[in-house]
Amino acid sequence: MQEIRKQLVCFLEKNVSTFIESWRKKVFISETYLHKEREFNNGLKMYDLVVLRLENSLSEEDVRVLAYKVSIERAEANTNIEDFVHNVNAGRSEIINWVLSSGLPIEKFPNIIEEINTVFDQFTYFAIQKYTEIKEEQLQEKNQFIDQTHKERLKILGQMSSSFVHEFRNPLTSLLGFTKLINNEYPSLKYIDIIEHELHQLNSRVTQFLHVSKKELVSGEKKSNSLQGLFEELISFIYPSIVDGNVSLTNNIEFDIRVFANKDELRQVFLNILLNSIDALQKVKHKRIIDINCKTLDGKAEIIISNNGPIIPKEVSDAIFEPFYTTKDLGTGIGLYVCRNIIEKYNGEISCISDDSLTSFFIKIPI
Repeated sequence: MQEIRKQLVCFLEKNVSTFIESWRKKVFISETYLHKEREFNNGLKMYDLVVLRLENSLSEEDVRVLAYKVSIERAEANTNIEDFVHNVNAGRSEIINWVLSSGLPIEKFPNIIEEINTVFDQFTYFAIQKYTEIKEEQLQEKNQFIDQTHKERLKILGQMSSSFVHEFRNPLTSLLGFTKLINNEYPSLKYIDIIEHELHQLNSRVTQFLHVSKKELVSGEKKSNSLQGLFEELISFIYPSIVDGNVSLTNNIEFDIRVFANKDELRQVFLNILLNSIDALQKVKHKRIIDINCKTLDGKAEIIISNNGPIIPKEVSDAIFEPFYTTKDLGTGIGLYVCRNIIEKYNGEISCISDDSLTSFFIKIPI
């Protein structure tokens, strides 16, 4: 057996140049590949590994070193792994054909072919493992770069919006104050309640921008809030929008559940979702319904605000809480982002589930 191995090694060493030339004709190498000559040198080194295996002097580390070298070159050249696998298998077939055509009684020693296959299998495994590792690292670096770029853009946009909104809020505060004075002096004056309502809506949008810019946060005190009472106030506040939108709203919070938080922040969250629901319902012609429910579970209050408006596709419902994502023609994409920040600030959760019959927002807050 040992003598057969020696003869086979001698045969392969004498025919190495013929092997390389024959293998050249079968490989796939892109015209843009930067390491064409290295590819053929690597093929020659692979040939040497087979010879070392036949001489019983090949270690697994020898295979790993060459495999890693080839993978790094492939990754640097940004070439696909499919061509590499094809070229390796072409080399495997070529060597086995040369061994079988050597004239030596190889058929009596099938384990020689098995050993050659083992060398190629190990090499392929190590090479693909390393190539995958390199590509994953490159992808992670790209994602980190994208994330950092996104954060910088958000920061600049936040600074711009903060400056603009602060300038905008001064006259808005004056308008709100004078509207209240007019309402006190002339309570029967037509349309003043509508003007006041719209100014409050505008003020709410301003507050949202200030949240996103992180230049101003609601600084009111945290206290125990009745969810039942809070929703009764909100429904009264948005009643004109409910009537105008021809919406039937049901408040099913029948018992007192209390959460410890800033009331203005909670108000902003629920108001945003309710107004979004009213807007969404304008797209349907059937009876428009909003249901508000609440239950306690595992020490948390779970508020569920549902509407029977159009279905929100899964890819959209997964993204609606991201900053500046909007499906509205004139939307800002910050309302639900602010809602998520407020709820998470209180160690809560917010999510959306939508199907053909209902779209529901689930808000969980510790009681």
